[in-house]
Amino acid sequence: MVLRVYFISLSLLSALSFTHADKPNIVLVLADDVSADMFSCYGQKGSARTPNIDRIAKEGVQFKTCFAPAICAPSRALFMTGVYANRTGVFRNDMWAFDSRGKLFTDRPSWSKLLQDGGYATAIAGKWHCGSREPWDENVGFDEYCLWEGPEKIESHFGTNPVTSGARKDLNLSDTRYWHPSTVENGKYLEVKEKDFGPDQRCDFLLDFMERMTSKEKPFVAYWPTVIPHGPYSTTPDHGKPMDLELEKPDFKGLSKEGKEKAVAKYEKKRTQRFARLIEYMDKLIGKLITKAEDLGIYENTYFIFCADNGTAVTAKDRGVERGVHVPFVVRGPGIKTLGITNELTDFSDVAPTLLEMAGIPKPKDLYFDGTSQVPFLIGKTKSQREWIYAYTGSVQVLRTKQYLLEARSHLLGKPKGRFYFTGDDRFGRGYERAEELPEHAPTLSLFKRVLDSMPSHLGKDHPFWDSKYGKRWSQNNPKLEELLSKQLYNHPDYSRYDESD
Repeated sequence: MVLRVYFISLSLLSALSFTHADKPNIVLVLADDVSADMFSCYGQKGSARTPNIDRIAKEGVQFKTCFAPAICAPSRALFMTGVYANRTGVFRNDMWAFDSRGKLFTDRPSWSKLLQDGGYATAIAGKWHCGSREPWDENVGFDEYCLWEGPEKIESHFGTNPVTSGARKDLNLSDTRYWHPSTVENGKYLEVKEKDFGPDQRCDFLLDFMERMTSKEKPFVAYWPTVIPHGPYSTTPDHGKPMDLELEKPDFKGLSKEGKEKAVAKYEKKRTQRFARLIEYMDKLIGKLITKAEDLGIYENTYFIFCADNGTAVTAKDRGVERGVHVPFVVRGPGIKTLGITNELTDFSDVAPTLLEMAGIPKPKDLYFDGTSQVPFLIGKTKSQREWIYAYTGSVQVLRTKQYLLEARSHLLGKPKGRFYFTGDDRFGRGYERAEELPEHAPTLSLFKRVLDSMPSHLGKDHPFWDSKYGKRWSQNNPKLEELLSKQLYNHPDYSRYDESD
C-alpha cells in the first residue's frame, strides 16, 4: 500500500517584504548528536562553553524548548520538508515507509529547492544522510556542496575511488569525518593530509561561498549540518594530537574491582572532556562565520540559526523520551526582536516555513507543512508560536505543551498510552509529576489524545509499512522487541530524574 499525500493550502501573509537586492542571507548550522543541556546558554551543569552560540541567543531568540526526532534520518527529513514522519514515512534510520528513501524529495520539495527556485544561491557543507537522493540532485536543490563521504560512496557517485586512485593513503581509520577527512567538494575529491581536520575544510568552504555570493550581490543560504560532535570523540586542532580519533579503552587485565572502577571513571572523564571540546571547537568555527559576515558588511542582513538534530548519543539518542528529542534552537537576524530565552515552543516542522518567510518567498498554494513559520513571533507580530510540539523515533511518540509532557507512547511496543506528566515551567527532567490519574490535569490529557488521533497512523500494528518488503525485513531483523523497548521508552540511568514506572 502506498500513502498518497494530498497537500492543502495553509498560506500566511508574509511578515517581511524584500526587493531582490535586499533579500536577507541565511546561515543555518545543525549540530550532530547533542542535547540542549550541552550549550552554555541553556545554563546546565557540565555544559560546554559556547560564547558564539550564546551570542546568537543573546542578540535574538533562544527557544527553551525545541523538539526534533530522536535520531538522524527522521530528524533531517522533517528539518528539510516540514512534514512529520506519519506523512513522509521516515520513522527511523532503518524504517522508511512508502518508498520514502527515494521519494522523499520528489513527493514534496525541500526548503533548499524552494529557496533555489526563489533566486537564492544554496550551499551545504558537512553530513547529509537524508535518503538516497543527494544534495546536488535537482529535486533537493543545493547549488554547491562540500560533504563528508566515504571512498566507496564517492566512487559510486563520481566514478573515482580516492584510495585506489592514489588520492589518499589506504589508512585503517575508525572514522574519516575528523582527521585525514574524506571529503567531496562540487564533484571533486579534496586532497588531504593526515593533519587536515574535516570541520575546518567545510567551514572554509562556507566562508568562501559567503564571500563569493556577497561579491555577486546574490542572496544565499549556507547550510552546515556539521559532523560535530558525533562520535568518535576525536581530538581537535586546539586540544590533543592529530589522528587521535578515539580514546583508547582501559585495559582491565590484572586490576581489582576497585581498580577497574577507577579506570572506567578516568576513561569516562576524558571522554566527556573530548565531547565538550568538540562542541567548543564547533562554536569557534561558528564564530568564524559570524566574523566573516561582519567583515563582508552583511551581518545585520543575515539570519544565523543554530540547532541540533537529536539528543546526545548513548544517553539520549533514539530514546522516545524528552531528553532524546529536546534540542537547542537559537536564532538572530534582521527584524528579530531581542527576546532572549522564551517559553514559547517550536519543533523541526517549523523550520521549512520559517526559512521561506525569512527569504520572502511565498509558499506554493498546494504545499502542506505540519509546522508554522516562526517569523511572526520572532518579529513581535504575534505573542505566541504554537500550542504543542511533537517528535518521535521509530514507533515511539513524544508530545508537549508548555506545562505538560506525554512521552514513551508506542502501540508497537505495547505502550499505547505512554506516560503523562505535569512539568510546569521546569525542563531537563527536574520536578516532573506523573499526572494520568489526577483529575485536574484531565483536560490536557484529552487535548493530547485529540492531537494524536487527528494525525495519520504512526506505525501502529495495522500500519501499511508492516506489509511492505521493508517492513517485513525490519520485523525479521528485530524479532525481540523487548530489547528495543528497554531503550526507547526510558531515560539513560544517568538522566532518570522522574517517575518512569509502568
